[in-house]
Amino acid sequence: MPARRTSAAAFLVLAVAGAALVGCSKKDDGAPASADGASGPVQVTATDDKCELSKTSFPAGHVELAVSNKGGKVTEVYVYGDGDKIVTERENIGPGTKVTINAEIKAGTYEVACKPGMTGDGIRQKITVTAGASASAKADDRLTQAVTDYRTYAQEQADATIPVVEQFAAAVTAGDVEKAKSLFAASRVGWERTEPVAESFGDIDPKTDTREDALEEGQAWTGWHRIEKSLWVDGKIGDEEKTLATQLVADLKDWQKRIPSAEITPTGMANGAKELLDEVSKNKITGEEDRYSHTDLSDFAANVEGARQAYELLKPVASENEPELSKTLDAEFEKITELLGKYRAADGTYTSYDKVTEDERKTFSDAVNSLGEPLSKLAAAVVVK
Repeated sequence: MPARRTSAAAFLVLAVAGAALVGCSKKDDGAPASADGASGPVQVTATDDKCELSKTSFPAGHVELAVSNKGGKVTEVYVYGDGDKIVTERENIGPGTKVTINAEIKAGTYEVACKPGMTGDGIRQKITVTAGASASAKADDRLTQAVTDYRTYAQEQADATIPVVEQFAAAVTAGDVEKAKSLFAASRVGWERTEPVAESFGDIDPKTDTREDALEEGQAWTGWHRIEKSLWVDGKIGDEEKTLATQLVADLKDWQKRIPSAEITPTGMANGAKELLDEVSKNKITGEEDRYSHTDLSDFAANVEGARQAYELLKPVASENEPELSKTLDAEFEKITELLGKYRAADGTYTSYDKVTEDERKTFSDAVNSLGEPLSKLAAAVVVK
């Protein structure tokens, strides 16, 4: 999981306010500044101490955010709805970098946050999205079905996760370190396949999947990685870990029951598929995610599987609108899946990541980048014109 995010998501971009975005490169600065709802991109200029928008009010529907990082730090840009629920986000915007985020945003009040250094609550600006014609009204039956099928997939993954997490928690409660270790990676698969769903519910992800270095001031460290450290570093289980295991089950059951209320859009699914690849490049390739257990490849594979599921559901429309893009994605997904298969044992477990050499990690990184670039174009390929 990324550093604390009141959600983080985009796999389906699920948000109370609802929206969906995709990031792609942009070479120009777009339309001139405007304070009203005139057409043209919303210019977002991020520096190390400012977050300036060219418009603070614009109509609902398709929105283009033209982001320019003129600061000296890597930044993130978020759009938050009520209760800091993430409507959408874009991470890893380097100094001097320009990106475009295409979104469909419903009427309501929001905050745009720039996060220099990718930490904290960010520098925020309030925006108002007024009533307008939503692009989603122009429904394509194939995309409607894709959303329905993806929601079913997300629910199935959550439903399958709970029994494994309960077994994991039972082993922790029984003080059985070795059995708990054997169940750790498996307990995370469903979560990792659909992680942005959970991240869209801002209060669940920080409790279940935060790493120690990502804790905010005053935040209690709970969840998988807190227990992971006890199992692999301390090699023992105490009363605190047993309590945390019980809490983990309860928090994940909360995630499970909320999925039917998640707002899922086709462009959000596409953008979230890219987000999962970004998760791999940020946390799995580096070995940061499962730093004690070294089960990173299991999470890596689950992220890829989840991204591919979203793509396959959107493919009927994407292949019609952008046939060459679809061919490229087919090939790149196949390559990265084949690469991961080389590290998978017959019992479904993966090679411990501390056994993966630097050259092999570079090969993984190259494969992720080769897939990530075309995947960033998927949302544009399923936008209803």
